[in-house]
Amino acid sequence: MRDVGVREFRDHISEYLTGGEPLAVRKHGRLLGFYLPVRRKSDTEELQAAVRELGESLAELRRETGLSEEELVEELVSEGHEDRGRERVGGQGACAWS
Repeated sequence: MRDVGVREFRDHISEYLTGGEPLAVRKHGRLLGFYLPVRRKSDTEELQAAVRELGESLAELRRETGLSEEELVEELVSEGHEDRGRERVGGQGACAWS
């Protein structure tokens, strides 16, 4: 772990935040704290985690409703077609339907 002064840490914060090195931050030799970077997941890992979470949510929905996978897909698809016929009300980000 590398020691850096608080002024150096402040002046080069963007470099330290994008780097992967843990740091001990000191002011006048006195330890103020630590910077411990967290390993960022790759886009692939994040996508895999999202797909895994979606699968778990769908399994829970199937258990709660008692629907088969095919019935659930049919329900979701038919709701999607119903929404397409509706006109959106409001500006960007609005959720109201007429």
